[in-house]
Amino acid sequence: MKAQWFAAVSDIGAERWRQAIGETSYPFAQYAFYQALEAHDCLGDGTGWYPEYLLVMEDDDTPIAIAPTFLKTHSQGEFVFDWSWADAYQRYGYDYFPKRIWAVPYSPVTGPRLFTHLDPKGQSQEYAAMYAALAPLLTQANQDRGFSSWHLLFCREHLAQHLAQSDEYLHRISCQFHWFNKGYQSMEDYFGHFSSRKRKSARKERQKVAQQGLRLERKLGSELSSDDVRFFYACYQSTYAKRGQMGYLSEAFFQQLVDTMADQILLVLAYKDNQPVGASWCFFDDHSLYGRYWGCIEEFDCLHFEACYYQGIEFCIEKGLQHFDPGTQGEHKIARGFEPVFSHSVHYIANPGFREAIGKFCEEEAEAVRGYHQDTHALLPFKQG
Repeated sequence: MKAQWFAAVSDIGAERWRQAIGETSYPFAQYAFYQALEAHDCLGDGTGWYPEYLLVMEDDDTPIAIAPTFLKTHSQGEFVFDWSWADAYQRYGYDYFPKRIWAVPYSPVTGPRLFTHLDPKGQSQEYAAMYAALAPLLTQANQDRGFSSWHLLFCREHLAQHLAQSDEYLHRISCQFHWFNKGYQSMEDYFGHFSSRKRKSARKERQKVAQQGLRLERKLGSELSSDDVRFFYACYQSTYAKRGQMGYLSEAFFQQLVDTMADQILLVLAYKDNQPVGASWCFFDDHSLYGRYWGCIEEFDCLHFEACYYQGIEFCIEKGLQHFDPGTQGEHKIARGFEPVFSHSVHYIANPGFREAIGKFCEEEAEAVRGYHQDTHALLPFKQG
């Protein structure tokens, strides 16, 4: 095998990209996703995200796999928080940035970070070995330019453990909340698995939405108009505006995704008197739903729970999807049936002293995360026994 770095998806080309990733439906592996990010100012100058895609090939140039990496001049939009690490570097007179992340931009979704037709689902031992083979290439590329570190974010557990067998790499864990389909036939069937008190509470939340005169509608990407996308984008930006920030992504990015990835997009729209008041944007594949962006232009009681959680669960049940990843953080998801799960990242820190200190931090943090996972698991709404 051989490998080559590329600074833009167009330099690889849609056909070579498709050959490399094979028959995967994972939305964050698709050429169209990265091309839209690049085309509409979500990556590149002014963003702090600079693409460097690693294309793995046979000796005859047949594409095998793609690893998306990005040079970063800040830590925003990653969701594996290393601000304290950067502060420590600065206090001791070292540069933490630029660094390299091996990740899906702006997307804290667990999944493959090496897209290959040899194993589209990324489950085999050979697949894990490919990560171990490529990791030194990232290290060498960093050393050539004096970068502080590289970071593999939201990878699967067995891959993190495989890499962490080497003392060179640090394994870090955090906690998210995901929903799993256990053969539910309907929302009523799903709520039937809740304890009596939690079932009444969930039903009451949905009733509150209806009592406020709100109507929810689920639209696939192929059903979306430009007005739908424009309204969603206003909602998306309103969420960031409440925190005094601007959203990372552009309206043109979302519009292009509707044009190029319509069969993997779900938009939940909330209406009051036939006027849209809120929206939730999701991606999906043949296994999972990925809740990504939400916002509203008017506040309503329980609307967030309905648009972002119950509607997604109902969609999964109807479509036979097995898993719903609604995004990072949020203990309020527990009462709606989202279970605590570990998320995993792997970190290469070039400086031996910082590597040792950060390694100890990761070990101490992991102990706290495991305790938190156990505590939150006890809060799930499901019947016991």
